[in-house]
Amino acid sequence: MLSRRNVRVKVMQILYMHNRDKQLQYADLLRRYKKSVDQSFELYLFSMLQFMRIANYALHDKSKRTSKLLPSEADKAFSAKLAENPLSESVLKSEAYERILRKYKLTDSIDRDNSRRLYTEFSKTDAYQAYLKQGNSTNANHQQILLDLFRFCAGHESFHEIMEDRYANWLDDKSLIVGSIKKTIRSLPSSEEFYEAYRPTADTVHEFGEELLHSVYYDDDELLEMIKPVLNNWDAERVAILDMIIIKMAISEFTGFPTIPTKVTLNEFVEISKLYSTDKSKDFINGILDRLLKQLTKDGKVNKEGRGLQD
Repeated sequence: MLSRRNVRVKVMQILYMHNRDKQLQYADLLRRYKKSVDQSFELYLFSMLQFMRIANYALHDKSKRTSKLLPSEADKAFSAKLAENPLSESVLKSEAYERILRKYKLTDSIDRDNSRRLYTEFSKTDAYQAYLKQGNSTNANHQQILLDLFRFCAGHESFHEIMEDRYANWLDDKSLIVGSIKKTIRSLPSSEEFYEAYRPTADTVHEFGEELLHSVYYDDDELLEMIKPVLNNWDAERVAILDMIIIKMAISEFTGFPTIPTKVTLNEFVEISKLYSTDKSKDFINGILDRLLKQLTKDGKVNKEGRGLQD
């Protein structure tokens, strides 16, 4: 589930944490990095649960309608198919999904009032009303309404507040989680362990992320010495902390990850600087990395595997 950019951001944040607290040893940083990665997976599980609880509220809506003393014709005709269709039920009735929710202590983490409020607002939309009027809804119809519901949630301020209140990494991982849940909905009805497809993979988390963290942590002084000559009239101590961390990470990728093209590394860290550093950082980092890459290549320190990887 995690992309290399997500991992780069997590490593950058851990290194920044170390800069602020030099008492932290590598073992502490590695433990916090692993926790950050696991939190992204937990965030996926929680977001999926929040979304499905909103869909499942259709059952409460039906119960309330049928218990009326004088139900209207609309009440009598109401169907809870938002929750009772094969796609929703493949998640709601998954024992494996229930087990992993218990493992992460998420089963009782959803506020029913929030689910009711979001469901009630969504129930007034044209899309939901049209869905209820369909005679025999197909799996394609069920999939579309679930996508409509999730898009409604993902665009709702309350949904974002729920996520932000519980997970500090929501803002960093939001686009990743939204994309993963849309992909999950499109794959329904699911297998019992559908969530395993979104568990972070070892090659991204361990072989890339942990190695990047390790190399920047242990080669910090050496990396700084590589940077100083290309700063021109700048004193290294005047460089913004995040900018320096980003530059060191990029050097580690240039020299220590033979399968990642240099252009990808340069572009990725320039993009990250736009999101997390100062307004002037993008141009500064782009210029420094361009000069560093030329010097490192000249010194024979950039060795990439495969054609075109040094471009």
